[in-house]
Formats: sequence, structure tokens, C-alpha cells
Amino acid sequence: EGDKQLIRETATHQLNPERYVHSFKDLSNFSGSINISYRYLAGTPLPRKRYLTIGLSSVKRKKGNYLLETIKSIFEQSSYEELKEIAVVVQLADFDSDWCEGMVQDISQKFAHHIIAGRLIVIHVPEDYYPVLDGLKRNYNDPEDRVKFRSKQNVDYAFLLNFCANLSDYYVMLEDDVRCSKNFLTAVKKVITSREGSYWVTLEFSKLGYIGKLYHSHDLPRLAHFLLMFYQEMPCDWLLIHFRGLLAQKEVIRFKPSLFQHMGYYSSYKGAENKLKDDDFEEESFDIPDNPPANLHTNMNVFENYEASKAYSSIDEYFWGKAPSSGDFYGIVFEKPIKISKIKVITGTEDRQNDILHHGALEVGEKIVGSKKGRQCTTYLRLGEFKNGNFEITDVEHKVLFDINCMRILVTKSQKEWLIIRSISVWTSQTSSQ
Repeated sequence: EGDKQLIRETATHQLNPERYVHSFKDLSNFSGSINISYRYLAGTPLPRKRYLTIGLSSVKRKKGNYLLETIKSIFEQSSYEELKEIAVVVQLADFDSDWCEGMVQDISQKFAHHIIAGRLIVIHVPEDYYPVLDGLKRNYNDPEDRVKFRSKQNVDYAFLLNFCANLSDYYVMLEDDVRCSKNFLTAVKKVITSREGSYWVTLEFSKLGYIGKLYHSHDLPRLAHFLLMFYQEMPCDWLLIHFRGLLAQKEVIRFKPSLFQHMGYYSSYKGAENKLKDDDFEEESFDIPDNPPANLHTNMNVFENYEASKAYSSIDEYFWGKAPSSGDFYGIVFEKPIKISKIKVITGTEDRQNDILHHGALEVGEKIVGSKKGRQCTTYLRLGEFKNGNFEITDVEHKVLFDINCMRILVTKSQKEWLIIRSISVWTSQTSSQ
């Protein structure tokens, strides 16, 4: 029995210092999976690797249950083509076997064809594998039952991450009371493609809790170990911030609009009311721009670290320049010639509504000259003027007959106000074969 207990505690990285303590050498082995026997309650191991795994962990609630609605939303908001690329893993993390059996029956009846198609799996980890959950440290002066609830939740998530580590290229964590926006997978894929070549640990598609946080699947074993190591220290969403920082992603990378919305009214902790809503959520399908790879430059006087690159992204950042003069510009040089279907530029922000481009035009160019760092186009075609600080044009491919190498925002009259370029969005119709 003693040996079994030691093996179990080693496997779950139990950190109670009186019982078992890791050596530094043990902690450095982050890449391996944790040795747990999972029970398959519905579905079977996936026959092939997918693009995205969606993980949900659910426990019995005192009031309300939103799990079936959440699963329904994932499947209903995905197209047939998108469904081929996703796997949904539901972990029933309650130790009440009657509740688990009831939920499995409900899920199996309602989503039988998704289980048969191999895109929905329901799993459970027996209580034996869990570390000690009573008598834990009461950090932040939390009541004992709150500490137990959040500590168990950390372990639940660690076991779920560990299971999902090899199922797909990417992983997104949802809670069990979430509504999804239409075609969320297509939006996620566009964002991942736009980040190619840049380093990231976590991409965020909701600003709430542990909803819509996306990871590379190869980071999941490390994250699982991390949550187990510090399971009793603090809530999960706080630990995630530390994990991201330790892997050298200092800033939040969050995308708007949000793809996932919290719909639960009652919390899984004691059935307390939880009215949190993400006001950046949009349910209907929206068109995320392509923003193909490009070099960005400006001759304007940039304020602090609000550099040019911050306008050309879907992240919640912007370019900020000091009062521009006539002839100043913000330039984009695309890595490859492209066909553009639509362009949208927004200047100013809600709290700085006067820092807009009061007089300006948008131009596209061809025939690149210069070295890699100083490349620019020799000829430009003006597509139109800014109105009230904004510019939008569609059907560009029918108005511009050449493949576009460059795009620029040109200041046509000096202004005393500073200029914020909040977002530059470019949609491509096709990549040129040149």
C-alpha cells in the first residue's frame, strides 16, 4: 500500500511537502506525460490527429447545468468542413458516479453521431489519482472549501491537458458554460496563420477566466505538470498568467471580437451567481482580415512604443504618432504581390476621438525598388479619401488591375492633433502567382 501511494503521488506530482517533495531534477522533466489511467465513458481514442482539440471539464452544479448547451454550441456553430478538423474532449470531473452516468447517457443520446464520427470523447479520472485535497494552504485567506474547489479544478485541468497532448496541433480550453461564435475554427486558423514566424505561448479569444485560451499542443505536458505542481497555490487563471510569463510571453495577445461567451448564470462553486459577460463577443460570423505578411514603416514621429506594427494586427493595440504634417505617410510593403478584395482603416479611439486622420488618402502601389530594408513602390494609385477618420473600400480587385506590392496612408493636410491608427485590415482575393 505504501509503495502504491508513493507511485500515485509521484504520478500526480503531489506537492504536500510533508508527504512528497520533488527534486529539481524531477521538475526539469516537463516533456513527459503523466501516468494516469483514464476511463473512456463515451467515444474511443482518435484514429487521426486533428487541427484543434477543444477541452471541457465539468462537475455537478448545485444550480443549473450548461454542459449539453456548450457541446451543442461547439457543433452547431461549426461547418461540416470545420467539424473534420476538431476533436471535443469532455472530462466529467465529479466523484459522484451516479451524476457521471446520467451525464454520459444524456451526452450519448444527444450527440451520438458525433461520438460515432470520432470527434467527441467523454473521459473520467478516478479519485485515486488525485492528490490530497483537504487541509491545504489557505492562501489569500480563502475559506477552506474554496481552496479545495479551486485546487481540485487545477488538477482536473492538468489531467485534461495531459490527455489531450497528442490529439491535435493546437488546443483551446473552454469552460462548461460557454457559447461559441459561428465558424470560430476558421477565425482561429486565420489568427494562427497571421502569427506565423512570431513567438507565442497563449492566444486569447475571450477576456474571461479560462475561456478561449489557445496553446500549441506541444506545450500541454509542461502546462499539465505546472498546474499540478502549484495546484494548491492559486486559481487556475492566475497560474496561466505565470505560465505564459515564465515561457517569455510578457504581454497578453488577445483578439477581438471574442469568439466565446460565458453563458452560465450560476457558478459551479456553491451555485453562486456569476453574471460575467464578455462585451467583445460577437455571435454571428464575422470576417477576420487576412493581413498578409508585410514590412511596416512610417516617417511620422512615433510616440513611445506605439510603433507602426501595432496598427497592422487584430490584437487590441494601435499606432500613435505625434501631430503629422502634409506628405507624412504610413507605409505597408507586402512580402509578395497580392490581389486585394477589401481594405478597412480605422483611426482614433473611443477615449481619444480627436486623434483621427482629419485629412488623408489611401493609395496602393506597384513596381518595388530598393534593398530589403528600404523597399518601396515607384508608382501609386489613389483609391479614395478618409472620411471622419475612417476608410473602407470593397471590390478592390476590380478597380486595381495590377498585383499590389505596397499600400500607404498619406496625410494630405497638416494637423495639430496626434494620430492614432487603430487598425488596418486587408482582405485578399487570391495570392498572385508571380
